[in-house]
Amino acid sequence: MIGWLFLFIAGCSEIIFALSLKYNDGFTKLYPSIVTAISGGISFYLLMLAIRTLPLGTAYAIWTGMGAVGVAILGMFLFKESTEWVRVVSISLIVVGMVGLKLTHVE
Repeated sequence: MIGWLFLFIAGCSEIIFALSLKYNDGFTKLYPSIVTAISGGISFYLLMLAIRTLPLGTAYAIWTGMGAVGVAILGMFLFKESTEWVRVVSISLIVVGMVGLKLTHVE
């Protein structure tokens, strides 16, 4: 169970990492650049801990899926990105895939 907790926190850190890329302006802004470095390091480290007990393919797919879904949804709110139904359905399909991977994992 601890692997899933590590993976969840790693995914949340991945979202912070990706969003901070937008704000650091090519690493020209100090504080957003620090957030990028720290959140990226935390994300990778926790993913590494998660794959000690979880299958690599499952963990990596969920980690990247969490990042993609989180950034896409937050992008809609923070950056006024498209909210067209095709985009929302596509994001939902990623979530369905992640849930499917979790449900097929036997501990």
